Amino acid sequence: MLALAWPLALTNLSQIALVVTDTLFLGRLGEIPLAAATLGGNLYFIAMSLPFGLAFAASAMMAQEKGRVRHHVREMRRTFRQAMWLGLLSFPPIALLLWHSAAILQATGQDPELAEAAQTFVRAMMWGLVPFYGFLLLRGFLSALERPNAALWVSMVAICVNVVLDYALVAGGFGIPSLGVLGAGVASATSNLFMFLGLAGVMALDRRVSRFQLLGRFWRTDFRRMVDIVRIGLPIAGTMLLEIGVFSGTALVMGWFGPSAVAAHAVALQVASSCFMVPMGIGQAATARVGLAAGAEDRPGIRRAGWTAIGLAAGFMASTALVLLLVPGFLAALFLPPDLVETRRLAATLLMVAGLFQLADGVQVAAAGELRGLKDTRLPLLYAALGYWVLGLPVGMLLGFTAGLGPLGIWFGLAAGLAAVALMMTLRWRRLAMLAPG
Repeated sequence: MLALAWPLALTNLSQIALVVTDTLFLGRLGEIPLAAATLGGNLYFIAMSLPFGLAFAASAMMAQEKGRVRHHVREMRRTFRQAMWLGLLSFPPIALLLWHSAAILQATGQDPELAEAAQTFVRAMMWGLVPFYGFLLLRGFLSALERPNAALWVSMVAICVNVVLDYALVAGGFGIPSLGVLGAGVASATSNLFMFLGLAGVMALDRRVSRFQLLGRFWRTDFRRMVDIVRIGLPIAGTMLLEIGVFSGTALVMGWFGPSAVAAHAVALQVASSCFMVPMGIGQAATARVGLAAGAEDRPGIRRAGWTAIGLAAGFMASTALVLLLVPGFLAALFLPPDLVETRRLAATLLMVAGLFQLADGVQVAAAGELRGLKDTRLPLLYAALGYWVLGLPVGMLLGFTAGLGPLGIWFGLAAGLAAVALMMTLRWRRLAMLAPG
């Protein structure tokens, strides 16, 4: 599990590093650019929930097809192609939604200046959506083959590309005038394009991978396979929409407290998201390992893979919880200039709350990955709805506004929702694991 999980986890960290890099550069320009990129980025990732769901469904299907061994080359190739078609078909409506980001954000009560700046960021960033989706599919294919290292190295180089572009387009380096949030959006989109082309190029040079001819006869469609991907992927997309949506909705709520609260929320969320990338990688490894075992009808292997993933995720997040609880002020200072004293203080407080829900966040994403490996996606969707939207956000609103705790209360609600989802996901996995004979 570790052999597969650590490159996936580092790949996830490198991807979040792209966002963190934008945050670091924009934070030096002030609260407005940072808050605008946060609001725009949250809307972008809400729209990305459908492509994420389709990509993760394809990854689970390819893992099971690899586990069955017989005809796996043809079946994996077919799944990849149809998933790519679905991603291309989903882009126009998503792009139309993102193009009108300002109107959407203003409808939620956001400041017009913030909404316009966020729209500028999103309109540039959205052109990297299809390449990023392609990268996710290629990475899922390599995970099914248990060969994730290429995606890691390409992502690491992409960080350097993003830093150079942010320095030039956001900070005004190399004599180029600063483009602010527009420059950050262009940098992210270009880095996503680099990741897709870079990984596709590396795979084309690998004989053991290129024999699959993933893009050969790309025009051929298989509607039955498309339906299978959609059937598995839509609940995954719904689950991710509910999870991403509750954090994005929290960012919108923070906008009601002012730019300072949004900026503090952005910093705390970036740090918490960075920690989350490791158990997310473990969950992705669990999807592959559980899927391979399920395809081979290895029931004891299914149980071993699942419980190992939960243990690894819980252990890692317990250690990150200690860091967030012990040095929150130091972490906040990395993102915000010294003159934003109150914003730094609020960010440090929110980071301590993030430390409280680290363990639950790690367990729930690992369990969700294991359930995807078994193509069990519908009940996790219900769990996400109950945990995040019936419990988490309402409790946060109650504590934040009625109890007068402000942004701190909103984050306490998030912690309660994550704990509930982790419990339900783990119990579901336990039940399925006990049903497995052997």
